[in-house]
Amino acid sequence: MKKKLTFLFFSIMFTQFLFAQSQAQMNNDSYVSYKKVDNELGVVYQKVINKYSKNPDFINALRASERLWIQLRDAEIKMRFPANDPRLEYGSVYPMCVNIYLENITKTRINYLKEWLQSTDGGDVCSGSLGAY
Repeated sequence: MKKKLTFLFFSIMFTQFLFAQSQAQMNNDSYVSYKKVDNELGVVYQKVINKYSKNPDFINALRASERLWIQLRDAEIKMRFPANDPRLEYGSVYPMCVNIYLENITKTRINYLKEWLQSTDGGDVCSGSLGAY
């Protein structure tokens, strides 16, 4: 019985060791996850550009909106983590937290831009540029 318990104990400990991640690895994993979503944003943005390519007023407005959104995104990060030296203030977890927040903000932007990819008959006066290819 003692051998079984010892084996079970070491098995559990070894399994925990296999799945443990360093903070550096978690930071890296969160960055990879964020970059995947950021790349998706680029794809969606390009689809909107292509779909509305014959509407230069819309394209100019979209580009201006994207520049402002990037400024807003960066300001949101600064607001969330306002310390002068965030790595010192928030510790080694700071890069992971930023990446998670960036990923969430970017997913919201993707969903927002996807509205311009949905088919619309343009019959609603309040839909503005939606469907104005």
